[in-house]
Amino acid sequence: MPSDAVLYQAAALCLTYPDDDLVARLPLLRQAAPQLRAFTDHAALTPPGELAAHYVEIFRLGNRHSLYLSRWHDGDTPRRGTPVARFQDLYRRHGLECSGAELPDFLPAVLEFTARTGDTSLLTEHRDGLERLRTRLAGCGTPYAGVLDAVCATLPAVPRPGTERGTGERRSVRPARPSG
Repeated sequence: MPSDAVLYQAAALCLTYPDDDLVARLPLLRQAAPQLRAFTDHAALTPPGELAAHYVEIFRLGNRHSLYLSRWHDGDTPRRGTPVARFQDLYRRHGLECSGAELPDFLPAVLEFTARTGDTSLLTEHRDGLERLRTRLAGCGTPYAGVLDAVCATLPAVPRPGTERGTGERRSVRPARPSG
């Protein structure tokens, strides 16, 4: 199995808009990250126009499969500004800048950052959103679900409601008393 860094970089490429560069790299991605073979095999067999149309259908802005991690927590509200700035600040602390048209919370950018630095804090912090995205992608039967499966498999499990984070043990929670 390849290192997680190789997987994260390969997953970042798989989750960007499928252009000629991605198509040219598919054999290398297939070899470097066998966990992504279901996706890379699908992408290799799908005509480029169909692959691009499917990407737009699945990930278009405002749908239920957002690749912007802060949207899973804050929605598309003005509150997103603070979390997005935190992504950028973390990139800068590692000597990196998020360039291009995408915001720093764009999952492929986060995966590339993680691959380059080994810092999994953003992925771990947004594990719940990644899991919800993975579940929704699986529910609609897209091969992109396999990419999220592979990424999520490298992260700590999402704590179940009512358990202490990281321990798996149930918390003792007292029911709230009605007021009055």
